[in-house]
Amino acid sequence: MGTLPIKQPLILLLLLSCSFKAVALDTKITGVEDDVAENVENYLAELDADDYGRDRLEYEITQRTGEALKAFGYYEPQFDITLQYEKNEDKQDERKIKQAKIAIKPGARAKITVLDVTLLNDAKDDEAFQEALASTPLKVGQPLRQDRYDSLRSKLSTLSLERGYFDSRFTDHRLEIRPWEESARIYLTLDSGERHVFGDVDYQGSQIEVSRLRNMLNFEPGDPYLAGDLAEYNQRLGETGWFRSIAVRPRLQQGADTVAQAQRNWWEAVDRHSTSSPMQPQKPTLLASGAIEAAVRTGSERPPRVPIDITLIPADRHQFEVGIGFATDVGPRTQFSWQQPWLNENGHSLNHNLYLSGPEQEFSGEYLIPLEDPLSDRYEVLYGLKNRDIEDTESLEASIEFARRWRFENDWIQRIYFRTTYEDYIQADQDTDILLYYPGISWARTRTRNPRFPTWGDSQRITLEVSDEVWGSGATFARAIFDTQWIRMWGSNMRFVGRAGIGAMSTDDFSKIPPSLRFFTGGDRSVRGYSYESLAPENEDGDLLGGQQQLTASIEAQRRVTGDWWGAAFVDTGNAFNDWWPEDLATGAGLGVRWISPVGPIRLDVAHPFDSDDAFRLHFAIGPEF
Repeated sequence: MGTLPIKQPLILLLLLSCSFKAVALDTKITGVEDDVAENVENYLAELDADDYGRDRLEYEITQRTGEALKAFGYYEPQFDITLQYEKNEDKQDERKIKQAKIAIKPGARAKITVLDVTLLNDAKDDEAFQEALASTPLKVGQPLRQDRYDSLRSKLSTLSLERGYFDSRFTDHRLEIRPWEESARIYLTLDSGERHVFGDVDYQGSQIEVSRLRNMLNFEPGDPYLAGDLAEYNQRLGETGWFRSIAVRPRLQQGADTVAQAQRNWWEAVDRHSTSSPMQPQKPTLLASGAIEAAVRTGSERPPRVPIDITLIPADRHQFEVGIGFATDVGPRTQFSWQQPWLNENGHSLNHNLYLSGPEQEFSGEYLIPLEDPLSDRYEVLYGLKNRDIEDTESLEASIEFARRWRFENDWIQRIYFRTTYEDYIQADQDTDILLYYPGISWARTRTRNPRFPTWGDSQRITLEVSDEVWGSGATFARAIFDTQWIRMWGSNMRFVGRAGIGAMSTDDFSKIPPSLRFFTGGDRSVRGYSYESLAPENEDGDLLGGQQQLTASIEAQRRVTGDWWGAAFVDTGNAFNDWWPEDLATGAGLGVRWISPVGPIRLDVAHPFDSDDAFRLHFAIGPEF
């Protein structure tokens, strides 16, 4: 028999909002509580007393209340309905119903006396189905809740679609209620048939060599079908940036009345809609939309195979972006980018970026050459021209870098590179130029949840570089940097942000080191309360020279005030040194406001420096912490 829904208030509100005339009947319910009372209220929420006479209204209330109670196993309730009236302002000689008081005696509640849930064929040995049965709240001896029965049926249907049981069907699905015995008997049998496996993968519309796309596959023909694998592969293709639209779908023939066939029309409507929109990479889900496109592919192959069709539309070859912003470190800033996500069938790409602000102007470019696995392995050629005029630093820098990049399964990115840098600079009283050749290696990883305003995340970066005059470089040095940042939530209204950084350099002649490799600190992202890169060792005239070491640390606590508004309190400390002395650390503390805007967090801080004559300093920035 069919089951009765436990209605959701949100759905009812949406339905009611479609009619401006309807006014929900004011009801007062006694005799039942909690979820039962709420479900009765939801069943009655659609009633408009003006549409019914007294007898008809009492009948509707009785019928709807009875249906609401059956969903919780009450099949023999009794009702005492009292209608209260008030004068009708539109018609003074008539009265209108003001409120309905409903006293309910729910009676005995049906309990589950028989729970017969059976899996036939391949699903009976599938661990996912076994876990679904073990976790169901349906238990013999428990009061009946029909929504739990519906939930189990839906769960088994969903698992069938996710895991390739496209022949599955319920050969028995009965909910027998015996009010006179106060019992409910549940019979549910799922015949899954054979589990399908992946077949051949066919590509259409790709401008990239197909062998490169196959190297990114996360499954092989013959592997058990899993919808999540299709969703993950869809995401992998999206991460390359090569395509504007991506559709990864199983090719299934129409068949009998199966679980998958029941949803065919719905999927086709969704598919037609989605392919008309630009592709946005999605986080993998257990239920890929392609899993419910159609019904069963029948044939003599055992196990049955499902070919995968992949339809691709190339991304635009030239993409342009313009961005503007403001930060107290650099003032107004503008950025122009020109991206060419694919240049040839091998998937090479070329990107250029122009950054302009008062103290810094930079033009940079990168040429990317993907290798066997385009997402994990590639060569990189980076080049740029940068001009800086900050505090006591004037520098014009040109560089080119050749790198080999690996991305590991744990999301760590490793780069081994060789860089050539020419820098013409004035640092305090030093005026010179230098040409450097130096190799380096770096490891980095960033993880976040909810990138717009991360509720959890961490970022680590380690860099090691070496230069020596032996191979013709202009200076000898060894340089190391380690940075870490963390974001954690405590409950839903407290957020903590911590960061720390350490840098060190060993050299026999620090005067030969250009400003781009020396250490400076202070500003929005290091030690608030001090101006940008204003903390470093000085010469006799008080001009900044930069340091051979650096240490920074920060802890910040944020509290939600209301909605998207947060308050913050923080303490920052750090400095650049030539020798490690804790008493040289500069410390700032303050309060701030965070607003989660549509373009990302906007941060405004007021910081007091404890090691400066300034009373306070404002810091303003747009964008997440990392």
